[in-house]
Amino acid sequence: MKEKMKKENVIKRIVIVLILLAIAVFVLIKAQNYLKEKTDETINLVINNNNVTARLKHEVKIKDGTIYLSMDDVENFFDKYIHIEEDTGEIVTTYETKMASLGLNSNKVTINGSVKKINAGAIQEDDVIYLPMSEMTDVYNMEIANIEQNKIITIDSLNREQIKAYAKSNLSVKWKNEIFSKTVDKVKKGDIVILISEDEKGWAKIRTENGEVGYVKANKLANHTTVREELTIEPQISGKVNMFWEYFSQYVQAPDRTGQTIEGVNAVSPSFFYLDDDGTLKENVGNSGIAYINWAHSNGYKVWPMVSNSDISIDETSALLNSYEKRQALIESIVEKCVEYGLDGINIDFEEIYEKDKDKYSRFIIELEPRMKELGAVLSVDVTAPDGDPNWSLCYDRNVLGDVADYLVFMAYDQHGTSSTSPGTTAGYNWVETSLKKIIEYDVVDSEKIILGIPFYTRQWTTNSNGQITGKGVVSMRNITIPNNVEKKWDDTLKQYYIEYASGRNTIRMWIEDATSIQAKVSLVKQYNLGGTSGWRKDMESDGIWKVISDGLKQAEQQIQEEDK
Repeated sequence: MKEKMKKENVIKRIVIVLILLAIAVFVLIKAQNYLKEKTDETINLVINNNNVTARLKHEVKIKDGTIYLSMDDVENFFDKYIHIEEDTGEIVTTYETKMASLGLNSNKVTINGSVKKINAGAIQEDDVIYLPMSEMTDVYNMEIANIEQNKIITIDSLNREQIKAYAKSNLSVKWKNEIFSKTVDKVKKGDIVILISEDEKGWAKIRTENGEVGYVKANKLANHTTVREELTIEPQISGKVNMFWEYFSQYVQAPDRTGQTIEGVNAVSPSFFYLDDDGTLKENVGNSGIAYINWAHSNGYKVWPMVSNSDISIDETSALLNSYEKRQALIESIVEKCVEYGLDGINIDFEEIYEKDKDKYSRFIIELEPRMKELGAVLSVDVTAPDGDPNWSLCYDRNVLGDVADYLVFMAYDQHGTSSTSPGTTAGYNWVETSLKKIIEYDVVDSEKIILGIPFYTRQWTTNSNGQITGKGVVSMRNITIPNNVEKKWDDTLKQYYIEYASGRNTIRMWIEDATSIQAKVSLVKQYNLGGTSGWRKDMESDGIWKVISDGLKQAEQQIQEEDK
């Protein structure tokens, strides 16, 4: 009998130990569901229904009713390009369609060129700059609320969808979508909550009127109402861009293209705008330019005129880029011209820039972009190949330009140009592809934002008997002539034909640009899913070239459609 009782006691102890172990395991597994993202000791920040308090670099501050967020945190959550301008000391910030600047302890903010009074300016404490977020709601297009009793600040972007619902009964709001989870708030029957999302387990993620984010059962909510729709912006051009540059100097009128149509083209970039030596915008539009714009629009072509710095020196370009005042004046002029002439976009073509001004050029594009977006206008920026001269190739931050602008236009030509010391092709396929891959992979530019610039010209290289180059003349595709006794040789690496022949004591060499070479280049749009092409320049192309380009871009679009199925 005693032996039996001992065994029963041992079994009881084992069972108790197992139960305690099970409880311990359960607690360890479920303990995380009792943790809270909210920090009770500090002001919590909820941005677009996400508690980001743990990610803040500095605490949120509230002074005299004004809500402040550090410049570091504004950079993290709103504007990664926020900047303090050296020559003015102004804080410059851009967001969606707004470009704003404000100074420390100033009661004024300039938004898209207009000055507005505010109740509190930026402040600095312990070397940290704070922005008055509650005074900048129209800059960042947001609603901001201070829920004092819960020490929560909520910020909601006004371009995001918002859905509200009613509680069908009294509810406990859980921190996680589990029954065994910390209760973060209580909701009474009839209370309105913001519905964030629903999951496959039947839980709804909500935000309460107290600013708390958590979970309730989805079937406990009723009367879902969309109080704000998601803002979506349709692209100007659906599909691939098929553009050309139309060059004429400031002393020449725009060409008369009345009655002309160009197969596949959907955008044109006439050289309407150039810069004076002090950085001010000059124009060459006039009646002929207005007629050109009307012709383009009547054919369904978007008009993205070029703004070029080709008429000013590299030093004058530097003076413009390094002056915040001059940059803003130029931006205001561009905006005015877009409105005056009903333009669909702008193509910025700044070349020959000091490498040291790379970041200042990026600032110009960063500051211009929201002004263009406000107008619904497209911003495209031209760049050269990644490798080469500091003031020709290394002067562009392609990563930033590609991120900010709607399109980055890679001028894939002059592989061998006026500065070359030996004859060579204008745009060999292998060089174009290698440069493209560097822009996509090294500079990390979205391939769909890259427009491939293709040449409608080549060069005729002339060397004398001593091997010295005596000529590098540009020859348009339509004017290429090959002597009868000269044989074209195919170069499969360059994807183009090459000719070489004697002319007296000189040797003539030419790498031919024709339908075959252009077709090969356009095929890169499909291969790398590029945004499209642009030809330099109109009226240098040979007959039938627009069909070659149009067919190549259609193939690229068909590939995307098939992949989306």
